Amino acid sequence: MAEAATCLPLAHLRTIDLAEANAALVLWEHRMGPCNRPNQDISAQGLFAGGELVAVTVTASLIRETCAGLTRAEAVELARLCAARPALCRVMLRMWREFVFVPACEFRTWRWAVSYQDERVHTGDTYRFDGWVRLARSRSGTDKRSGRCGRNKTIWGWHADPMVRAAAAL
Repeated sequence: MAEAATCLPLAHLRTIDLAEANAALVLWEHRMGPCNRPNQDISAQGLFAGGELVAVTVTASLIRETCAGLTRAEAVELARLCAARPALCRVMLRMWREFVFVPACEFRTWRWAVSYQDERVHTGDTYRFDGWVRLARSRSGTDKRSGRCGRNKTIWGWHADPMVRAAAAL
């Protein structure tokens, strides 16, 4: 039994530096790349397996004043979700929702989490299977930095109350 005392947990979730999350986003080739938003209330979380970082989330305040009719006081953005292996994204989303977002609601004014999904790249299944609802659709303009054309996006939302979620769904 002495062996069990020295074992690492199989997996654990913890807050990480944004630089560590951004390095993982680059390594795992996240389509949006690192999250470099100036003047943002931003945090990063990492899922570790056997001491190795295997998934990350980045939580940030809304870029615009409103998103899908929600203000910065009402909603926070899950700005990045990425994992070393695709199957871990669903796990990380649930971990983020239950252990980062829900507890933060106790001392924050926001009650909604939102996430944008590029409709050409994502079906939305990761969010739909976790109980998130479609709140709105949007289209971005041409990216001023890269010149990349705008994209059609679905804005997914999570609220802890299923009745509130259902009433807000598109």
